Amino acid sequence: MIAAFSFLIGITSTAENLWAGQNWPSFRGPRASGVAEGYPTPIKWDVERGENVRWKTPIAGLGHSCPAIWGDRIFVTTAVKGEGQSSLKVGMYGDVESVKEENIFNWRVYCIDRKSGKILWERQAHAGKPKVKRHPKSSHASPTPCTDGKYVIAFFGSEGLYCYDIQGNPVWEKDLGVLDWGYYRARSAQWGGGSSPIIHKQMVIIQCDVQKDSFIAAFNLRNGKQLWRTLRSDVPTWGTPTVYTGKQYSQIILNGYRHIGGYDIGTGKEIWKMRGGGDIPVPTPVVGHGLVYITNAHGRMSPIYAVRLSAAGDISLAENSSSNKHIAWSYSRGGNYIPTPIVYGDYLYCGSDGGRLNCFEAKTGKLVYRESLSAKRAAFSASPVAADGKIYFTGEKGDIYVVKAGPEFKLLGVNEMNETCIATPAISQGTLFFRTRHHLVAIAEEK
Repeated sequence: MIAAFSFLIGITSTAENLWAGQNWPSFRGPRASGVAEGYPTPIKWDVERGENVRWKTPIAGLGHSCPAIWGDRIFVTTAVKGEGQSSLKVGMYGDVESVKEENIFNWRVYCIDRKSGKILWERQAHAGKPKVKRHPKSSHASPTPCTDGKYVIAFFGSEGLYCYDIQGNPVWEKDLGVLDWGYYRARSAQWGGGSSPIIHKQMVIIQCDVQKDSFIAAFNLRNGKQLWRTLRSDVPTWGTPTVYTGKQYSQIILNGYRHIGGYDIGTGKEIWKMRGGGDIPVPTPVVGHGLVYITNAHGRMSPIYAVRLSAAGDISLAENSSSNKHIAWSYSRGGNYIPTPIVYGDYLYCGSDGGRLNCFEAKTGKLVYRESLSAKRAAFSASPVAADGKIYFTGEKGDIYVVKAGPEFKLLGVNEMNETCIATPAISQGTLFFRTRHHLVAIAEEK
């Protein structure tokens, strides 16, 4: 058994080793991989009857941020409307209009015990009227918090960037001004942000591709001092930066429309860039097999790119080309609009917002299969996660599709959460944590 974990004095190196692979420190876990191995995870559960349900904790407000986990502590954020409930419109539709809210909101950070679901502490980061409008399917608390076990970072876009210690004591905060995420072709359509912060060593890294003066920046984790800021010539995007640190080619990798690229971690200097994306980039880059996988879809393009980590300079593809020295393989059509893909074993799985699942050989790009997760027209905003030979796809209406990993498509089961699910789940020690419309729910095999 893994030893009990204590945060009262700090994180020891021994405890860190014991928890290796089980902390889920930011959006979709380490390097946004979405994978947590080493424990059995369930195929079936029943929320209504409590089967394989460890606990279910109410969370106030509306937030699409995913759970972040370190040891026995879980962190989520939310935006609580002063009067009444925030509206939420789910499903497949093309409405670009915004939701304008005149109410006072409270932006909050919760710390929850992983074993019991008890709320350990709650902090109000900000209160006031939202500075920007949001998409009908979005929330004012969509970016996932991040943690290194000592500090917790919460990003609320125009409402600021906040740092707490693990006990919930405020450490620093930064006002980054009004950050206007929306459709660049319709400036009145404000949709709110979704790009999440990440921690790398003693740095907090954020990507802010907005309507004006887009940038990527790094801040000192301990005091919030800006270390560097690099301007980006791009339209609003919603992907989270991915940090890759290997023996070679360490870098920060960003999705984009006009500027997909890699940046030096220490300085923010551009390493490589390319053109050729969908014009509303949402998925986060994922790394595997010496490649970084980039996909997005909107407008005339919906590409999938497998870029070598050794890429340098302008690596944009020539017309009618699908590969070059820096791009191992690509497809011009068929990429994801909203969910981030997942590399699990030898395969790349791309689950679309419409429930289509494409499985590729990760190294070669060969299409292995193309299937639909649901016979009905289901919508998906959450990104898939994987463990124990299974991949979990979360539908917006709360249906969780469990797919067997491997070269043959097999749907192992479908489980109902009985609430809307927009947030990507987290996994730690064999427990799945689902953020629903009103709750955080822990799912694990009964012992």
